[in-house]
Amino acid sequence: MACAAVCWSSGGLIARLVSTSPWTTSLWRSLFASLFLTVVLWIVRGRNIVAQWRTGGLPVVVAATCMALASTCFILSLAHTSVANTLLLMSTGPYVTALLGWLLLRERVAPRTWLTMAVALAGAVVMVSNSYGRGAMVGDLLAVVMATSFAVATVVVRRHPEIQMAPAAALATALTALVALPLAAPIETAPRDLALLAFFGVGQFGAGFLLFMAGARLIPAAESSLIGMLETVLGPLWVWLVLSERPATATLTGGALILAALVANTLIDRLTATCPSGGWSRRALLSRFRRGGRQ
Repeated sequence: MACAAVCWSSGGLIARLVSTSPWTTSLWRSLFASLFLTVVLWIVRGRNIVAQWRTGGLPVVVAATCMALASTCFILSLAHTSVANTLLLMSTGPYVTALLGWLLLRERVAPRTWLTMAVALAGAVVMVSNSYGRGAMVGDLLAVVMATSFAVATVVVRRHPEIQMAPAAALATALTALVALPLAAPIETAPRDLALLAFFGVGQFGAGFLLFMAGARLIPAAESSLIGMLETVLGPLWVWLVLSERPATATLTGGALILAALVANTLIDRLTATCPSGGWSRRALLSRFRRGGRQ
């Protein structure tokens, strides 16, 4: 999971290092990612990728379309706002998922989740209000659309658990490349940029996705979410260290609120998971502290 987060965190830096247009960046990234995932799936499963898409049916197409929209918005958002704003606003996705699950699937949302959602929303408002004065509002709104699109894809997968995520991701990258093709200028891509874009697709997206899928099967969901937050922290850090893109004060303030809400909610999930009744018994808490918080 940590390796997946490190792979994903390189996206903002690569987007800053290449000189290609956002649409060209999106095209090459998606094309390399789609080819990589298709080859891996063919080797592992021994089946044609198109056959795997047909097996999934319409739900796979819907989920992949939402993921493709999110991927496109990710690249366009990076072109119009800071890396920190993009990643921090993207991290609100779990709350959008919870809200959509409550509205569409009638899933119960715990009171503490509503509270942390309000805190995260306050952080997002602080960040976006600062972007209005800097002319970065479009980028922030694209990041919100990206988070919402991923949330919709997640809800679709919850509604249709038979969906296999790897074929869906391969289809999503293919759709992203198809959308970007008419607006891109791939012939004008320099060799240096092409090498970076190959890593963007294969390393940042493809390898990151496969590592995430492997790690998610080995550790609890709460720990997966917590480790996955490394992307939100490391992404702006790489750009700050390499290119001196320092996050604005409002970004740091709003981002701190969002991350605090996410961490608090995730840690509470992990604690309550050890209590069969979901309660906060004194004995259970004392036991955890005596063991140094280890399960």
